[in-house]
Amino acid sequence: MKSPCGAIPGLILVVDDDATMASTLHEFLEQEGYAVEVALTASEALALQERNPQLSVALVDLIMSPTDGLVLMEELRRRNPDLAVIIMTGYGTIETAVEAMKRGAEDYLTKPFDREAVRKKIARLMEVFALRSRVAQLEASLEVSPSFGNFVSVSPAMQRLVERARAVAATDASVLLVGETGTGKEMLARAIHLASPRAARPFIPVNCGALPHELVESELFGFRRGAFTGAYTDAPGIFAAASGGTVFLDEIGEMPRDVQVKLLRVLQEGELRPVGSPKPEQVDVRVVSASNRPLAALRAEQLREDLYFRIATVVLEIPPLRARKEDILVLAQYFLGRIARRYGRPATLGRPALDLLLSYTFPGNVRELENALEAATALCADGSRIITDKDLKSLLNETSSPNVPCVAGEQPLSIERLERFAIQQALALCHGNRTKAAELLGISRDTLYRKLRRSDASA
Repeated sequence: MKSPCGAIPGLILVVDDDATMASTLHEFLEQEGYAVEVALTASEALALQERNPQLSVALVDLIMSPTDGLVLMEELRRRNPDLAVIIMTGYGTIETAVEAMKRGAEDYLTKPFDREAVRKKIARLMEVFALRSRVAQLEASLEVSPSFGNFVSVSPAMQRLVERARAVAATDASVLLVGETGTGKEMLARAIHLASPRAARPFIPVNCGALPHELVESELFGFRRGAFTGAYTDAPGIFAAASGGTVFLDEIGEMPRDVQVKLLRVLQEGELRPVGSPKPEQVDVRVVSASNRPLAALRAEQLREDLYFRIATVVLEIPPLRARKEDILVLAQYFLGRIARRYGRPATLGRPALDLLLSYTFPGNVRELENALEAATALCADGSRIITDKDLKSLLNETSSPNVPCVAGEQPLSIERLERFAIQQALALCHGNRTKAAELLGISRDTLYRKLRRSDASA
């Protein structure tokens, strides 16, 4: 069954040589609203996987003949490293569970099954599958909108930001980007440039805080031979080098006041005067500025008021990652995919690692998330493809308590809250029509009603 958006819901594969047990699981999962296939042998399971590329979760019995469940699991995951496998066993020992997890199982279930345990484990894995599917859609959008395609996000706040940035990119207005370190200000500035009529011309980033005070003016505006000791020849500045393009002034609040006056003239008159030159020169450059300081402090304490109004024709504030936690798992899957392609080391996040990321405040924002995942992947033991919470804890900023909420009174985001958010979004898109919302989510109407009742009961 396809949703109105054309997406195919994830498929669950049940593999058990006990036909009665397989049939019972099949019936239960279908009642939960999932699409299910059943295989009684390893060869049937592999054939079903080949025919169904949207296979998302496999429940595999441990004790089968002639191929045991762990061997089958490894072959299923060799063909599709993203496939989540739950091992089922009637011999539920700690040793069995540990061995299964070491060899790539996402989780395990002991027979006889607790239906609520099955329901929760499957719901969590299908949520992760849905997030991976969303990442794939976002990656495909790179072909349509290469400039803004790198903004992997499902949060309304970021989607509104990207829409505003896309709109302003078509103009020549000066833009001020405000956001904490690591939120992606330079990436957004570059995207604005690439979506603008100036895309074929240079994009030159400048960190104003990294330039020596005495060299800021000559670096930005150039100098003439003999202007100062060591000026043996004329040199164009950054603005001249970016002619026709965009200059990105990062941490503009660090720019000295005397240089701010000269930048103001560039913005007002379109002309600059190189150090040591007797006459001004015309320049055609768009300026995008950025700061990690709060907007009020930047305006009141660091910038001349007249310059502020010139650079802040449009102000875009990038929310920190802790204020848009619905993006964390989507970004994590995106980064893990990119890391796997770069290093040939595919990895997935175990449930404790997912919970840790959702409860962490990310003072370093998106950059910290990417760096932590890259380091965790590099440090994973040979053969291990599952990143654990222990792998991540030592890589995250210990001075930031992972239990501190991102906003006063806000609780850490959980899989259950993500699910409620998705349902609310679907109902809003379908104007309250629950049948259409269920189709959009890829679940049955009965499943949607049950989730709504459970959500109301826990509210």
